[in-house]
Amino acid sequence: MQLRKMMLMLTALGAMSGLMAGCGDDDNGAKGCTSNDECAGTEICHPTANVCVTTCETGSDCPDTAKTCASIDGSATGTKICQCSTDALCNTGSETADFVCSDLDNVCVPKCTANSDCGTDRVCDTASGQCKEDDSAGSTCSGTAQSTCQYGQFCGNGTCTEVPKPTCANFDPAQGGKQPIWTISSTGPIIYDVTPTFFDTDTSWCTSGRTAKARVRAYQPAGGSLTFPSQKGDLQGLFYVKVRGEEESGVGLITGYSTSNGGKNAEFTVNFCTTPTSTTLSIGLYFTNGNEICARLTRN
Repeated sequence: MQLRKMMLMLTALGAMSGLMAGCGDDDNGAKGCTSNDECAGTEICHPTANVCVTTCETGSDCPDTAKTCASIDGSATGTKICQCSTDALCNTGSETADFVCSDLDNVCVPKCTANSDCGTDRVCDTASGQCKEDDSAGSTCSGTAQSTCQYGQFCGNGTCTEVPKPTCANFDPAQGGKQPIWTISSTGPIIYDVTPTFFDTDTSWCTSGRTAKARVRAYQPAGGSLTFPSQKGDLQGLFYVKVRGEEESGVGLITGYSTSNGGKNAEFTVNFCTTPTSTTLSIGLYFTNGNEICARLTRN
């Protein structure tokens, strides 16, 4: 009899533990994702907010954080998801206000702190933690470097253009490369252009083999006080990443260093030694707290 009572008690406790564990899984609907496979059975990955959201038929299917059941694209036939209405509701049950109700997507998302937290053609309003549409993308500009463009863009051919993201093996973990950071933290230097200039014998740089060279152009964020040093020897935080992910300081590879625009812009040449028969070289470059960029240098 005592044993039977004990078994019943353990069963009840086990059920309560399961319920408590289930309650602890609630992450305010803000679990990050890139595909539906990363979300629970009743959820899908929001295509622009990149968080798992609950599908629904009516508001009763939704959690307290997002009680409105509406079409994801505003159409009459679109998939219905649970949508939020206020930041306060998104933070239900949380001791800190780490979430916002996205103004663009009407779903609960973590507050952004940098542009990298937002999707394509979006920038972070750090004051509110909201991702906003990037109105400057494609806008006209003059000159080079950042000009009047957003941080993470550059002025190319009179148009604000996104700095290319790294796609080379140097930054591809699947190929043995270094995991890309792409911080876009609004504090670090942005490399926006790498142009091949030379791929041949140059014994003044490489005593054997061929020398590959590229012109690099970078800028410091327009809104801050940071500038590039006037002398190459004072430059810090530049790194060269090889194809398999090994990295080394890039400062020692530099020749022809110069600055302009009050130190906001820098231009220099990077030099690499290759084998006597090399015809191509994949390089990765980045500044600390800045962006990674890839380039392929080819012998013509």
